[in-house]
Amino acid sequence: MYTQAKEIFAEVGIDTDAAIFALDDIPISLQCWQGDDFRGFEGVSSPVAGGINVAKSHPGRAKNAEELRTMLDDALKLIPGASKLNLHAMYGDVAGVNRDLIEPRDFNSWVDWAKERKLGLDLNPTMFAHKNASDGLTLSHPDKGIRDFWIEHARRCRKIAAYFGLSLGKLSVMNLWVPDGYKDIPADRLSPRRRLEDSLDEIFRDHYDPLCLLDAVESRPYSIGFEGFTTGSCEFYFGYAVKNGLSLSLGNFHTTESFADKISAAALYVPRIRLHISRPVHRDSEHISLLGDELISVAREIIRHGLLERVYIALDYADNTIDRATAWVIGARAMRKALLIALLEPYRALQRAEESFDFTKRLVIMEEAKTLPWQAVWNEYCERKNMPTRLEF
Repeated sequence: MYTQAKEIFAEVGIDTDAAIFALDDIPISLQCWQGDDFRGFEGVSSPVAGGINVAKSHPGRAKNAEELRTMLDDALKLIPGASKLNLHAMYGDVAGVNRDLIEPRDFNSWVDWAKERKLGLDLNPTMFAHKNASDGLTLSHPDKGIRDFWIEHARRCRKIAAYFGLSLGKLSVMNLWVPDGYKDIPADRLSPRRRLEDSLDEIFRDHYDPLCLLDAVESRPYSIGFEGFTTGSCEFYFGYAVKNGLSLSLGNFHTTESFADKISAAALYVPRIRLHISRPVHRDSEHISLLGDELISVAREIIRHGLLERVYIALDYADNTIDRATAWVIGARAMRKALLIALLEPYRALQRAEESFDFTKRLVIMEEAKTLPWQAVWNEYCERKNMPTRLEF
């Protein structure tokens, strides 16, 4: 099947072996919280807050870091290609340690685990599930003491992420998202955003080696419980990233928005982009990534425009209605399949047709490309990686 597929793709100018080689080298960052329903290991029972809502409870939630690492090992055996792990700050060995006091040493067990598997580590400050987030405001809170607490937490997370990068020899992305906002319409939208801007300036004032640490800021159009107003909107963070030379994290958009369309627009103005890959369903955007038109469009925007060196792909969903390790596998394999489809697209032919205003030919090529035998190439890739194909996993 692969031999035939290789010949078919060669007819449209695509080298399938080169596509497989390129695909295997694209890192995808797995989200640690899929394994334990966003509980963390702080040794407290704070309710999860800030727009994160995990329902149901399939058996097998990880109760500690060792169980979580075992689940990740099971998943990684079935996910081909380069992988990283995206941690939240509450997943270190931090039981009894308040968040404004965490240190790199609290994550040494994760560094040892990642080093043994030749993985990179990313990090997110955990700006929710804490008494200082109970008002729904953190970095934009009117109380300076609360703002200072979260500023210190985020500053320490930058230090920890830089430690990851230095220890593992792989760039660590620290992605900052806060759930700040209001359930209903606010009277004052400007003051919270001014406070958020001032807080961010404090967080990012320290310089770290850019080969070790990449800072990203993430927007959301809304959060559950904050539908009326989100302090860190897309426009806010786009402006802040451009002004300060930070990476922009894109994700969590409405089902009616094209996530893919934002990539090329942002790429003109920000140095790097972090993609927060999930699947929106109605008002929640934390569903497992599945292979579909939008995911393929996202992959095509990256590949078509040569953005692999500037775009970082991170998964972000938490589904405990099914086996948690299998959820990782489904989402990660779907993302990699989408990337393969993009690598196998006859883009140059599409581009030439478009530049000559032959929109008929462009549409014909687009439509026919949908049925090119990419599945045979995917199966060949998995077999080369000693990974199961089709339903075997």
